[in-house]
Amino acid sequence: MGKLVVLKIISGDSERGFSVALQIGEEGRLPTTEQLGDLPGCPDVLENYQQWQQIYKRLPYLLRLDRPDTQETSVSKPEKCRQAAGALRDSLNQWLESESFRPLKERLLQKLPQAESIRFAIQTEDLQLQQLPWHQWKFFEEYSRLETVLSLPNLDVIEKTNKSKSKVKILAILGNSEKIDTFQDGQFLENLPDAEVRFLPSRSREEISDNLWLQPWDVLFFAGHSSTEGKSGRIAINKDDNLTIDELKNCLKQAIEGGLQLAIFNSCDGLGLARDLAELHIPQTIVMREPVPDEVAQHFLRNFLEEYALKSLPLHLALRRARERLQGLEKNYPCASWLPVIYQNPAEIPPTWQQLRDGIQPKKPTSIFQQIAYPIGVALVVAVGILGIRQAGLLQPFELKAFDILMKGRPLEPPDDRLLVIEVTERDLRYQQETGMERQGSLADAALAQILAKLKPHQPRAIGLDIYRDFPVKSDLPELVPELQSNPNFFAICKGEDPTVREPGIAPPPEIPSERVGFSDVVRDDDGILRRHLWYANFNQGSACESQSSLSLLLALHYLEAEGTEPEISPEFDLLLGKATLKSLQKQAGGYQNLDHYGYQMLLNYRNTGTEPIARSVTLKDFLDNPVNSDWVKDKIVLIGVTAGSKKDFFPTPYSATQQQEDQIPGVFLQAQMVSQIISAASRRRPLLGVWPQWGDNLWIFGWSLAGGILAWRLRSFWLLLPCTTVAIGFLYGTCLFLLIQGTWVPLVPSALALSIAGIVVVAIPRVKAS
Repeated sequence: MGKLVVLKIISGDSERGFSVALQIGEEGRLPTTEQLGDLPGCPDVLENYQQWQQIYKRLPYLLRLDRPDTQETSVSKPEKCRQAAGALRDSLNQWLESESFRPLKERLLQKLPQAESIRFAIQTEDLQLQQLPWHQWKFFEEYSRLETVLSLPNLDVIEKTNKSKSKVKILAILGNSEKIDTFQDGQFLENLPDAEVRFLPSRSREEISDNLWLQPWDVLFFAGHSSTEGKSGRIAINKDDNLTIDELKNCLKQAIEGGLQLAIFNSCDGLGLARDLAELHIPQTIVMREPVPDEVAQHFLRNFLEEYALKSLPLHLALRRARERLQGLEKNYPCASWLPVIYQNPAEIPPTWQQLRDGIQPKKPTSIFQQIAYPIGVALVVAVGILGIRQAGLLQPFELKAFDILMKGRPLEPPDDRLLVIEVTERDLRYQQETGMERQGSLADAALAQILAKLKPHQPRAIGLDIYRDFPVKSDLPELVPELQSNPNFFAICKGEDPTVREPGIAPPPEIPSERVGFSDVVRDDDGILRRHLWYANFNQGSACESQSSLSLLLALHYLEAEGTEPEISPEFDLLLGKATLKSLQKQAGGYQNLDHYGYQMLLNYRNTGTEPIARSVTLKDFLDNPVNSDWVKDKIVLIGVTAGSKKDFFPTPYSATQQQEDQIPGVFLQAQMVSQIISAASRRRPLLGVWPQWGDNLWIFGWSLAGGILAWRLRSFWLLLPCTTVAIGFLYGTCLFLLIQGTWVPLVPSALALSIAGIVVVAIPRVKAS
């Protein structure tokens, strides 16, 4: 469709300067870019114009000027006219290249593609500014499909009726032809294809008026003598009579309402005529801005009709082509290509010759709601496509990686002071052997007995042994058995059956009652990273581990019981624990599209403690060889586990830089993360991580797709879209990170894709159509 640019000269004068407004948009749509600016005063431009005009009017040519006998008797030389034209051109360019106008010029450079069809409307009431050769601005030289047009402000669109027909109806008024040849004009019109022409040669005003009333016309044509006096124009309809537009006001209004869309005055000095017609709301008027030599007028009409009717160019481009072809006459007729100009209503799209012929009105400017339907439609299609790809699971690996990035981006938190970890390192394995402790597995019975004995006076609230003991206490340490059996604060682990590798699991210590045994099983994603927390499960019959609750849940429940927090089950079978609700992830949850939702799982809200561990820790040797700090133990949860590298009890997390063991978290600290998550959520210190329902995710993705579409619809430029989309994605990332900190994982990758793709498509489709 092309671009429409309107340069509104709002107020001011040639001495003080002018306030201007620039509007840029697509043809038939509301402007998408508006910017205010200023033009400085231009007295030298107007002075150069007046000098050029005086010289031009004294050229020795037969002109189509009303009252030709009154033409100047002193004669100018063509070379002098060319010099004056050069001075006018230079001063015009200097004025339009002024510093105050530069921001508007830069906006034009940003917004106007050089290959696109462009109407550039100069909208002003100032007759002197209308007379200037705006097309001589050097800026326009790079735009081969741009033409300047003139316009008055405050124009209305007249409603017209579409009528099916097969001819362009032309009313051709051939006025006073004294000393000029209007017969050639009539011949050009008569030879037009698909045209029905009615000629009125040198008729009376009554006949002209009657014919304008008689039937609908598409084109009004006049050839003969005309002139502008003040701001009004007049035409010589015969030797003895002339008419102003005002004298034909009523019949012209009727003709315009009946479908008159184009007036062509192939006569002299027609700006006054064009102004008068514009006030009657005729959409398009072509005139000569100065007196025109008869030969130039004939060449222009022939060229214009050829470009417009035969080659089907848009009206403004047909005029530009016809005007430029007049340059071949400028050796004999200086500045001939300056003369033709279109007076238009920018709100009306100029009709093509085919539209005039078939009675089809050009498309009217659409409302903002109609315009925005395009980016909304694109956004919807893109969002549906992204959602389909997402549901197929193709985006899951990328979404999980994005989740890891968001997790790493969260602010640091202090370690959880409610926990103490007693870790068994490689040194502690050797320490047990060196001190004569008979070790079966990672922790000797004697070492466990000493730990419990040292902890007991300091009253820990719960003790969790994260080391498998599927064997009984040795006979040489009988006092450990009743301690394990009767200590209500001591909890141990077992491992459930894993059917994927045909392992029956690992049994709990035989001395521990089943209500104090929790499973240690975890669930990993396909990339091996542990992002979820399995806290309740039913293992198959025959499994070595029959516990349904995880060790972390049992420790958290025991700890919270002392706080007066009792677990409840909701009607939806969620676990209510203080201020927290432990919900199980569904098969489609956040970035997971085909989740192995075995048991009850939730996202693991790791505590981001940086390089520090989640809890205070002490090695086995240090704990046994040194006095116990009561503040570390009293009312705390104590976890005992192995961190020795040789035992390979390590897990990759979203914070792991690599899959190497040194970047992974030991199992006992993973248990600490899980316990900390539950007790923190129950006391509302930290939220659990959750996701929106699928419809919420879908709306979120569509919203960002819509944002990308509307952003592109407003910008209409790939060069502007790229940095703006980058900023938008940065804002999207920040929003996702903020929501994650608050406890909700929302889609980042599909939203970023929808935002980007919708923007590209919105900009690309019109360009593809145009090409």
